[in-house]
Amino acid sequence: MSRVKCRVLCIDDHEDTSEMLKLLLSHEDYEVVTAVSCAAATTLATSQEFDLYVLDRHLPDGSGLELCQSLGKVTPGVPCIFYSGDAYDIHRSEALAAGADDYVAKPDIDGLIESVRQLLSTRECAATA
Repeated sequence: MSRVKCRVLCIDDHEDTSEMLKLLLSHEDYEVVTAVSCAAATTLATSQEFDLYVLDRHLPDGSGLELCQSLGKVTPGVPCIFYSGDAYDIHRSEALAAGADDYVAKPDIDGLIESVRQLLSTRECAATA
């Protein structure tokens, strides 16, 4: 019997970033689904179960901050990490105030992978529920 993989929804309007995250996190043994907009992310989050959201602050149809708040309402308890090029302390503070569990500035991919590991290490994956 194969081990259940935790499911991560990556939301970034830059397809190269999404594909890189999908590749790297899949290599870490996570199942990764990507979305390029708030609308697509909301549709996926309400129709499938995820264990973690990784999102950018800037999306074509809205703010990652608003999306984080919205995802927190429709899927309470699912952690959220921002992975964004906005690297100032104020951006981190705004993200945490919006409900994010962590904020990693691009291009710190090692920091992102470590944050994903930490947040998912104590969770029972949704697919096992």
